[in-house]
Amino acid sequence: MNEVVSFVLELERLKSVTRKTRVVGADRFENSAEHSWQIAMLAAALAPHAPPGVDMTRVIGMLLVHDVGEIDTGDTLVYIEEGEAERKAAERAAVQRIFGLLPAAQAAPFVSLWQEFEDGATPEARFAHAADRAMPALLNLANAGQSWVEHGITHERVLRRIGPPIEAGCPALWAWMRERLDEELARGWFGTLPPGGDDAKYR
Repeated sequence: MNEVVSFVLELERLKSVTRKTRVVGADRFENSAEHSWQIAMLAAALAPHAPPGVDMTRVIGMLLVHDVGEIDTGDTLVYIEEGEAERKAAERAAVQRIFGLLPAAQAAPFVSLWQEFEDGATPEARFAHAADRAMPALLNLANAGQSWVEHGITHERVLRRIGPPIEAGCPALWAWMRERLDEELARGWFGTLPPGGDDAKYR
């Protein structure tokens, strides 16, 4: 019991990891614990659009554990591609430390779910990735493109980073989102490149 309580109290720190997207209707940024809860709920609500046979219990489990490593590493905007391998290695070490607070037999299923999400090879992992990539964009669509404008994230970069995983995991969701993203481009809800900027490299 001591280990379980220590583990759960360590998870409390995820509530203090600030993300880059504001809460809809509030002047504050969301945190990673809120994000994990919300995407788990998004996936559950999208269950009718999941591929046949997808185990939603595993999907929700993956979404609840996938950002636990951010307790040690912090959050990085999904559109930042530079240094991704190094960040993933640091997050893997963090996951081993945090779940290592539990007895090994209890830690192993959590680490396995985290790794399945990272590998992205199962239908469940792909569906989980779709929910994870979609939610920040859905918040931006509800916030007039807030973090896209603030961080100079172009429409093309959004499509490139979130389109393939969402379409692979939940085509119906991507069909709806792609139409919305194209509509909001005309409203100026995306960032712009600096003079001479290269969108393949620009943060």
